[in-house]
Amino acid sequence: MIEVKTGTQENLLEVHMTAPITDTDYSKVMIPALDAALVNGEKVRMLLVIDADLTDFTMGALWDDAKMGINNWSGFERVAIVTANKAMTRLVRAFSILMPCPVSVFGKWQEDEARLWLFESLGTIHQTDLGGGALHVELLGKIAADVYSSEVEDMNAFIRKNDRFRLLLDIRRFDGWQGLGAIASHFQLVRDHVGQLDRAAVVGDSKWEAMVVQIVKRLIGKEAKYFDKNEFEAAKAWITAD
Repeated sequence: MIEVKTGTQENLLEVHMTAPITDTDYSKVMIPALDAALVNGEKVRMLLVIDADLTDFTMGALWDDAKMGINNWSGFERVAIVTANKAMTRLVRAFSILMPCPVSVFGKWQEDEARLWLFESLGTIHQTDLGGGALHVELLGKIAADVYSSEVEDMNAFIRKNDRFRLLLDIRRFDGWQGLGAIASHFQLVRDHVGQLDRAAVVGDSKWEAMVVQIVKRLIGKEAKYFDKNEFEAAKAWITAD
């Protein structure tokens, strides 16, 4: 069974699923409610509370679910899924990075936390001019695609006013990207400015982040260096040195 609630908060579509879940539930309840929510062209935030296992979905329901997602992903701003099912949790987390919008999964008793997440600020980017053409860019939390769009002009302005461009990329408190759109925006930003880069430093706290330096070196064909999270001042001194 699928029950849909609207009007609890602006642009929030609240969906509760309990076993069994059939294709009729999708065709007569879920899809009409989603179409109505998207009719004004604004993006929708969806809270999906699932009190069922994967085996509680009929094949028709699973097919309708897949079609609904493919046809309407561009209409979602964020999706929060509340479930106690471990297999479903693993599945959502594994594929959330491939989704074009931020998706997060919560445990059975975390419905209130899920609602808060749907409307709270996500990750952010801080830019600090270190002088001499060196820019400190700090990625904080999970970054969504729209965060990059608000930072592009600041970086463009920084590059225009300096004779050289050096980048100190600080990912000590970076938790990843919110969907494919954010990843695409990140690499678009890098690609647009890679020709101006003179030197790059990466400060992180995990072994895999050292690999980022090798990618940067190949990308810019110039000097790049990795620093541990406790070596921020050393990274700052290196990136600003003549």
